[in-house]
Amino acid sequence: MVVAPAKPVKMSNVTRHYTFIDFATQGYTVTVAVLILLLHGKTVPLWPWLILAHAIAIALVHVLIVSHARHPSNRVLDFLRHFYPVLLYTGFYRETGELNQMVMTGYLDPFFIRFDEGIFGAQPSLTFMQSLPFWPISELMYASYFSYYIMVIGVGLALFLRDRRQFYHYVSVVSFVFYVCFLIYIFIPVMGPRIFQRVIDGYELPAEVQLHINPEFPMAVQAGLFFRIMAWIYETFEAPGAAFPSSHVAVALTTVYFSFRYLRPIRFIHLVLALLLCLSTIYCRYHYAVDVAAGVITALVLVPLGNWLYLRFHKPLEETVSALSSATQRGRS
Repeated sequence: MVVAPAKPVKMSNVTRHYTFIDFATQGYTVTVAVLILLLHGKTVPLWPWLILAHAIAIALVHVLIVSHARHPSNRVLDFLRHFYPVLLYTGFYRETGELNQMVMTGYLDPFFIRFDEGIFGAQPSLTFMQSLPFWPISELMYASYFSYYIMVIGVGLALFLRDRRQFYHYVSVVSFVFYVCFLIYIFIPVMGPRIFQRVIDGYELPAEVQLHINPEFPMAVQAGLFFRIMAWIYETFEAPGAAFPSSHVAVALTTVYFSFRYLRPIRFIHLVLALLLCLSTIYCRYHYAVDVAAGVITALVLVPLGNWLYLRFHKPLEETVSALSSATQRGRS
């Protein structure tokens, strides 16, 4: 994906040290706070506390940016300046499960179930595992799904150690993809195929889309280590209604883009693993097939857009990196 050069944006005194990731993070935090204020109704009983939390996050991020600009050689500030968006992902993600009933009542799973049925004549998220209920295959699929976390952290860590500017580019675009997905989850709540097996967050499928026989997970599948690991992760961290589009697919493909750009020796292995992840989201019954297609489209649209926006706001980053490099060199001499 080729991105045309963009003219840097002029900054105000307040935001002169902001980069694209800072504008994206602050923009997302403000947008969600405004949505909570306007739409909370009776569906978000703790809305004042959530707005307060957003206000505190906005203030802390701004203080961090300004402090790092004043003290670029401070290692703690430098670490937080680079990594603070990553520290916010889980909180923002979990929050979508508390907010996705502000606009809609219930979930859109019946529509997506009929959509998959109309395209494939069946439910791929159920029939895929039924057709291949073997331990080696299921472990490969669950391990591929788990590899998502290794991709996000591993590529980020490799770029952080290799070149801070490459890491900033990476975390900026990855965060942008995450934030757009999170915003979609608030407006388009979809549980995913797990809703076939049980009631989630008090929601049960309408009778007209319920299967007469809900296929259980085969015993060979349940015996797998990665099946149990992913079951624990979903029980502990999952946000209900965050299935469309698949952020696993969108973000995994985003990390592949950065492998092709900056980590070329691993690019093809990474690509194969990401393709297996796309299949595993359906096999492991986390997503409908349409969620995966939407995740691919999301990456194809947002990665070039994120790159373009990053280049428009990259100037403060270059100044900060140069200042840090100069300070480091002075300390060594």
